Amino acid sequence: MNEKLILENLRNIPDYPKKGIQFQDVSTVFKNAECLQELRNSIVELYKDKGITKVVGIESRGFVLGSILAAELGAGFVMCRKPGKLPGTTRKASYEKEYGFDMIEIHEDAINENDVVLIHDDLLATGGSMRAAHNLVSSFNPKKIYINFIIELDMEGLQGKNELEGLDVTTLITVRR
Repeated sequence: MNEKLILENLRNIPDYPKKGIQFQDVSTVFKNAECLQELRNSIVELYKDKGITKVVGIESRGFVLGSILAAELGAGFVMCRKPGKLPGTTRKASYEKEYGFDMIEIHEDAINENDVVLIHDDLLATGGSMRAAHNLVSSFNPKKIYINFIIELDMEGLQGKNELEGLDVTTLITVRR
């Protein structure tokens, strides 16, 4: 994978959404066709032989590559969204993030025990949203769960890897600052 290309297109936004946060904005990576293709190809290569039947994308940046990966892997796509965004019956989980608390939910009928699930998101920081998503997906008792991130932030105060210890996690790029 061309890590240099991805990192050159990653934008840092200081003090967003609050003072002291160094927000890593992947929207600048997604708008570059070469970057998007590079990410797609790299992640598909990791999971093409794993029997993935569902890809869960975490709102909202996880939707971008999550849906692309689902199409490429011949899998269904499941949205993991903030409360009130999904119609119908859902399962919910709350989590703590680096600047507050939040909640996510998945449709009650989205996953079953025969599924092999890939949960995808853009960025691993504290790991809170992914832990909540993993807990939600686990509640459906699928055969296997894989987790993927584009970028892991390895910065003081962020312990995302520790939050996901013992889970099957892959990250394409580690950013140290």
